Amino acid sequence: MRSRGWAGSTPSSDEEAISRILRAVDEEVAENGAAIRLADVARRLGVTRQTVYRYFPNADALLMASGMRAVNGFIDQVVHHVSGLEDPVAVVVECIAFGVENLAGDPQLESLLTARNDGEAVTSLSSDTAISVCLTAFHQLEVDWELHGFDALALRDLAEMTLRTVQSMLTDPGEEPREGLALRRFVARWLGPAILYPRMASLSIYDRPASPDRHTEAERRTQVRPR
Repeated sequence: MRSRGWAGSTPSSDEEAISRILRAVDEEVAENGAAIRLADVARRLGVTRQTVYRYFPNADALLMASGMRAVNGFIDQVVHHVSGLEDPVAVVVECIAFGVENLAGDPQLESLLTARNDGEAVTSLSSDTAISVCLTAFHQLEVDWELHGFDALALRDLAEMTLRTVQSMLTDPGEEPREGLALRRFVARWLGPAILYPRMASLSIYDRPASPDRHTEAERRTQVRPR
């Protein structure tokens, strides 16, 4: 690691350097909003832009790394919040509601989900990286996913659907954003049946052959036998 600059306090490792850079990004976003410049981050750290470039190629990469670090911390809060819940519908509904209620207005998240001035596409919460983070959280929960019919693919689909729902409700909350019980009822009503589907589809009754029609069977027994 290069040790020049850093306002007289040189990081002892690359990991510490990255942590300090991201902390500076957090401060910039909190004070000035998401439209940060790499030069401003470097100035706050007491280093040149070239020093920051060694770790991050551009300002968007800084925002992404800062946002993902914040998300990782938020995941711990979500897992703690739903501790003790074992029903998949209750867990997912509460995870979504908690996310929507606590991430709305977050400057770091807004910087990821809002289009840049140069027209660059918004960041998707359903990216492979985001889905992997969500899956990690799902595996920390107290839900027996396999018991409820979720194999690896189904659980990944659920993670994607969870993230898409959160992103949709954050970026377009509607004229009267739902919160509290109304938010949870809305999510449960429309996502609840989908969450129950893998369990229902795994039941053996769906594989049983259809039973004979009762009316047809009755007619057959009452037919007059030929003499």
